[in-house]
Amino acid sequence: MIASIAAETLQALDPAMIEFPFERNYVESIVYVSLYVSLTAVALSTMVSLPIAMLVGFAEFPGKRFAIALVNTGMGLPSVVVGLVVLFAVSNQGPLGSLELVFTKEAMIMSQFVLATPVITGVSLAAVTSVEEGVRDAAYAMGGTRVDIALVTIKEARYGIVTGVLAGLGRAISEVGSVLIVGGNIAGADGTAITRTLTTAIQLEARQGRFELALVLGAILLTLVLLVNAVVLRFGGGRI
Repeated sequence: MIASIAAETLQALDPAMIEFPFERNYVESIVYVSLYVSLTAVALSTMVSLPIAMLVGFAEFPGKRFAIALVNTGMGLPSVVVGLVVLFAVSNQGPLGSLELVFTKEAMIMSQFVLATPVITGVSLAAVTSVEEGVRDAAYAMGGTRVDIALVTIKEARYGIVTGVLAGLGRAISEVGSVLIVGGNIAGADGTAITRTLTTAIQLEARQGRFELALVLGAILLTLVLLVNAVVLRFGGGRI
């Protein structure tokens, strides 16, 4: 599925407008790595963020204000700091050193997960707490369990939650610092991207003076973001 999205995105842009190094494979592999890493990180982040948002939003416990403050602080985490922490964790001296994740897509997913989770959690938290209490009371009065009430709340707050997921995806797919640190911006001898994403490739091409290619990669990145937003708007009935 990711490969087909990458192919469709490239077809939307005229490949004749520039002579790509290593031919088309170079750009296609970069788009694939970007989508694979970002979508995987956001999917995992969403599965973690929604339960946290529901718990913090409706449960009363000591330190709730601190938890909310922690989520809000996490929304502004410096990406390079996250990259350094993840790099230490996966290095030979780190707790995950035995997994040999240095300069891999998995390490990049970890860093984007850390960056996207507070964003999705924070926006989702605002969405679920904005649901009127009458909706939850009605579900409870009809004999609903906690799970039923949670599902009703998520249904009512779904547009805000989707907005949070989009914000998390935007944070992930546009990331440069952390993925550069943990991924290394690596491409094979044949030009196939291994840990090179659209953002790190744009930085590299611009630094080497290949501005036309950098602009094309930037156009592809914008097209991907617009495509994702268009799909969400279509399935959301234009209410986001």
